[in-house]
Amino acid sequence: SPPAIPHQWGQARCCHKCVQPFPGARSSTQADSGSSEDEAVSEARSTTSECPSLHSTAAEDSLGGDAAEEQGQQEDLEEKLKEYVDCLTDKSAKTRQGALESLRLALASRLLPDFLLERRLTLADALEKCLKKGKGEEQALAAAVLGLLCVQLGPGPKGEELFHSLQPLLVSVLSDSTASPAARLHCASALGLGCYVAAADVQDLMSCLNCLESVFSRSCAVGGSTVPVVPASQHGLLCAALQAWALLLTVCPSAHISHILDRQLPRLPQLLSSESVNLRIAAGETIALLFELARDLEEDFLYEDMEALCSALRTLATDSNKYRAKADRRRQRSTFRAVLHFVEGGECEEESIRFGLEVLYVDSWARRRAYAAFKDVLGSGMHHHLQNNELLRDIFGLGPVLVLDAAALKACKISRFEKHLYNAAAFKARTKARSRVRDKRADLL
Repeated sequence: SPPAIPHQWGQARCCHKCVQPFPGARSSTQADSGSSEDEAVSEARSTTSECPSLHSTAAEDSLGGDAAEEQGQQEDLEEKLKEYVDCLTDKSAKTRQGALESLRLALASRLLPDFLLERRLTLADALEKCLKKGKGEEQALAAAVLGLLCVQLGPGPKGEELFHSLQPLLVSVLSDSTASPAARLHCASALGLGCYVAAADVQDLMSCLNCLESVFSRSCAVGGSTVPVVPASQHGLLCAALQAWALLLTVCPSAHISHILDRQLPRLPQLLSSESVNLRIAAGETIALLFELARDLEEDFLYEDMEALCSALRTLATDSNKYRAKADRRRQRSTFRAVLHFVEGGECEEESIRFGLEVLYVDSWARRRAYAAFKDVLGSGMHHHLQNNELLRDIFGLGPVLVLDAAALKACKISRFEKHLYNAAAFKARTKARSRVRDKRADLL
């Protein structure tokens, strides 16, 4: 079989009753909103960036617990999961949807490879029926669970077999204009993530890239034609397809990149004028990624319409239109300042993400896209998977999973008093930064 596609930043770079939702995980959002002022947020972050992260203390506490109690909890969890799997074939659509949602939350918050390996064929059959015969929300949930299954099983033969068995159905729903936008949106995300993780054949990669490209390209004008009007109900789908496409570009062989650049770099700026802030941001981040890939191929890469592109990016980076929501303006300005800075100067702003005792550095647009893709599907379980999932640790170059004994965990555990000090320091930093912003406004007035 053909060799696996390497990641570019490796070494070189239920029953018939109502199903109760799985506790412990929250659904993710497409983008996080910032504080009330960009300047205040920047300064507050810089002041408190050295404080330890509090998000993963629960996971650390559970590791130091009694082994027998953990075993009992694991057995209880697996019993619940067996019920959810059984409920996937229930006659009631509501029961099936409840089971899918519970499985989605469980797979996002826990690592369950052994349990899933034993039942992968049962799950594949059930998800196939949900995608084929289900409608709307059921199809969307089935696609989301499939993406998480690929993350859990990883890039081995079992994960590849699962993805190949359901890839045609994902493409079918995604290409069906009569299917619900939510179902098509989740199918686009699952197709991109599943291919990124499990596809070992370059032809599979190119097939998925072409399928996703055909979705968002319909909103771009060709030649001198008028830009098509896209209904608001389709904005989420276009955004998901564009982001999934961009994710696959990060592992696309360089021999194919130049053709994609020639075809899409002149078109994507059209999406910067979209009515959807999420689509504008996705387009801007994808443009930055294309520039990064182009400069990897050719250090002195020059874009023909650079002046017009930078003008459009600069406008979005300073947008103050009152008819846009305040949070949307803030998020848009922050993103496009980073995009413009990179396109003009070639420097990507580094972001550090703390989880447990470790730090992940996101220092390129390729890593940024990969991190965002996994964060979207894993939600609040992202830190747990970064700590324990070998797939994510391999992708982001984190090395083997850290094994810490109870004494080490206790030594690094944050006390309630330390949490209080951290929160007080963060509050004080925000207050000072915002006061300075208010003073500047007063001087201007």
